[in-house]
Amino acid sequence: MSVVSPRIVQVAAIGLVALASAGCTQLRSHQGYVVDTDLVNSVQPGVDNRQSVLQTLGKPTLAGQFDQGDWYYLARDSRNLAFRNPRPNAQITLQISFDQKGTVTAIRRGGLEQVASISPYGKKTPTLGRQRGFFQDLFGNIGTVGAAGAGGGAGNGSNTGGGGRDRP
Repeated sequence: MSVVSPRIVQVAAIGLVALASAGCTQLRSHQGYVVDTDLVNSVQPGVDNRQSVLQTLGKPTLAGQFDQGDWYYLARDSRNLAFRNPRPNAQITLQISFDQKGTVTAIRRGGLEQVASISPYGKKTPTLGRQRGFFQDLFGNIGTVGAAGAGGGAGNGSNTGGGGRDRP
């Protein structure tokens, strides 16, 4: 019969505690644009244009599709512990607006207050309208094919060719 020395048990216990605590370390991550405050502060409304902003700050994270097409630079620092979902720790949103000629008109900064927290509602997404059961979904269309007002151009005598539509 072998006897395990107390020294080996002590070393094994310390190793086990170190391994368990390593799994609980806080993970940090950065996503998006790396903000350099000196470069951001060098962009001036009325002086800079799209080309100079592109050379100074680089390509935007995303560009607006409407109006003058504002540019957005987004940066987020997150953290999470073990298996939990990441939570935003800090966020910077930089919005640069341009006029019709491409000159910078405004620079707006936002922060963590713009982060929306969404919590899903149960396992189903609530919808507007009536509640339908399994059999109503399965057999609900019986009798509606070719019925008056249901489209289906061939069965209702219309010759529009587009399922009851007048135009394509």
